Amino acid sequence: MTTEATLDAARAEEFAGTVVGMLNGAMLGLLVSVGHRTGLFDTMAGLAPSTSEQVAAAAGLNERYVREWLNAMTVGGFVEYDPVATSYRLPPEHALSLTRASGPNNLANLFQFESLMGGVEDDIVECFQQGGGVPYARFPKFQDLMAEMSAQVHDAALFDGTLQLVDGITERLEAGIDVCDIGCGEGHAINLMARRFPNSRFTGWDFSDEAIAVARKEAAEFGVQNATFEVKDVATLDGTTQFDFITVFDAIHDQAQPARVLEGIAASLRPGGVFLCVDIAGSSNVEENLDHPMAPMLYSVSTFHCMTVSLALDGAGLGTMWGQQKANEMLRDAGFTAVETKRIPEDILNVYYVARQD
Repeated sequence: MTTEATLDAARAEEFAGTVVGMLNGAMLGLLVSVGHRTGLFDTMAGLAPSTSEQVAAAAGLNERYVREWLNAMTVGGFVEYDPVATSYRLPPEHALSLTRASGPNNLANLFQFESLMGGVEDDIVECFQQGGGVPYARFPKFQDLMAEMSAQVHDAALFDGTLQLVDGITERLEAGIDVCDIGCGEGHAINLMARRFPNSRFTGWDFSDEAIAVARKEAAEFGVQNATFEVKDVATLDGTTQFDFITVFDAIHDQAQPARVLEGIAASLRPGGVFLCVDIAGSSNVEENLDHPMAPMLYSVSTFHCMTVSLALDGAGLGTMWGQQKANEMLRDAGFTAVETKRIPEDILNVYYVARQD
C-alpha cells in the first residue's frame, strides 16, 4: 500500500502534468483531423498571415467554425497569432507535417484514427468485459483511411523505394510476370504497377466489396487493361493460382488466420517467386518498444481495431504490434527459408520483409 510517507510528490505532480498534456493533445487531435479533412492546413500553407474571415473565404468554409478552430490551433502551438493584426499564420516548418503536399511526411491524416476508434469505444468496453471482438463492419471509414495513408507512400516511393528493395523485380516486371496483391484494399498499388509495367499481369484480392469497387473504378480511370480485382477471402489460398511476385501491404497482422494466409501465399508462389510483406515496424517484446516514437498510438489502434477485428472472427488476434520477431517466426513456419528485413525512408511506420523459398 502506498502511504503519504512513501508518496513521491514531485513524481505525482509530474505525472499529473503528463496526463493534462495528453488530455489537451487528445482533444486537439480531433481538430487536427478536422483541419486535414476540410483542407484548412493546405489552405493556410499557401496564405500570408490572414484573419479568420480571410482563411474561411480561401477555404470556402464557415467563418465562425474556422475562427474557433484557429484559436484552438493557436493555443495548441500549431498556428501563430498576431493580436494587433488579428491574423493567423501556419509556419512553413509546421506545414511540412500537416499538409497533403508533404506526401508521406503528412501526419495530420493519422489523427483521423482518433474519431474512428472513438466510435467503437462502447463495443470495446463490452469486449473487455465479455471477450470476443468488434467486427470489421463497425469501421465504415477504415478502408478509406488506410487507402489514403498507403497512397501517400506508394505515390512517393513505390517505384524508386519499395520495389528497389527486391533485387531484380523491376526488370522482371518490365519483362512480364504474374503479380498478386493480397488484401489490396482500394487497389492503388496494383493500379500504379499495372500502368507502369504493361507486360505484367496484376491481380488484387480483398474481402471488401466496396474497396474492390473503388479499385476497379481507378483501374478504368488509369486505362489499364492488365489489372483485375476480385472479392476473395485470402484465408482460402491453396496454391491453385500461381504467381511470380506477391505483395501484402499492412494486412497480415489483422487477419483472422494469419498463419494460414502466409502458408497459402507460400503455396501460391512459383519457383523463384518473391513475397514482399510490408507490416508495422516494432518489437514483439513491449519492453523493446518503450522508445518507439509511435508505440502508444499503435498499441491503441491495435486494441480498437486490428486485434479486435481478428478476435471477432475467433481469430489469432495478433495485433498491430505483433513485431519483427513474431513476423520472422511465422514467415519461416509458412515455408520461407530466406527473409530479409528492410526499410525505406518515406515510410516511418513499416518494415519490409523480402521472403523467398530457396
